[in-house]
Amino acid sequence: MDMRYSSRTISSPKTGSASQLAGANAVYKLVRTSRLYEQIVQQIEESIVKGDLKAGDQLPAERELAQRFGVSRTAVREAVKALREKGLVEAYSGRGTFITDGTTQAVRQSLDLMAKIGQPEGSTHLAEVRAILEPEIAALAAVRIQEPELATMREAVAIMDRAGQDPEAYIEADLDFHLALAEGAANPLILSLLDSIVGLLREQRLRIFRVPGGPERGQVHHKRILEAVERRDAEKARGAMRAHLLQVSEDSQAPAAKRNPEKPNVH
Repeated sequence: MDMRYSSRTISSPKTGSASQLAGANAVYKLVRTSRLYEQIVQQIEESIVKGDLKAGDQLPAERELAQRFGVSRTAVREAVKALREKGLVEAYSGRGTFITDGTTQAVRQSLDLMAKIGQPEGSTHLAEVRAILEPEIAALAAVRIQEPELATMREAVAIMDRAGQDPEAYIEADLDFHLALAEGAANPLILSLLDSIVGLLREQRLRIFRVPGGPERGQVHHKRILEAVERRDAEKARGAMRAHLLQVSEDSQAPAAKRNPEKPNVH
């Protein structure tokens, strides 16, 4: 039974017909005993070990997995949760669940610990790493990005425009924007690194959400980055990202007295 949609990296997930599905030699048994989700996890792990599932492969939707295994969707959700905790899959809102290389979770946990131990220096160090990585990621994406990632970036910008006073909606769309850009660079190592760093910055985003005008300034830069990438202009994409990160740095250092408790500032 095939468990994936394609052998491409996460940068370009696509849903294909049955004839296009890869890994046709993977055979799975119907699950009929107790602790169903553990058996699902075991079968997927075995497929990863055997190479039937590889990093970047997309798992079928929850409903389809439930039908293939002959279990409830609840069991599938529990299995996916367990796989995520093991660092074997990552779920991306609106795009699906993908097999990872097993290192992203370890990197994220290590960076999280380093940042917490090293506060406040940890945030500064992460900002420096981001400044080194993301402008070049934007330049690469301008050359390599495909339409699915561009569509995700456009959707993220639209969601941030509509987010209003909802910091959670803005944060999730912001993360989607930057991760889609990393996917567009078509390098799984870059995606793994940025996924770890951007996820860690969620706490910083929440701490600085009250900077007046922060979301609006962020959106100006997001749209400039998107426009440069759409035009396949690597130099402008690089410059637009540098300007965005400078704006994020300035907002992060805004005095508490100037903060507005109702406005999100997340980038």
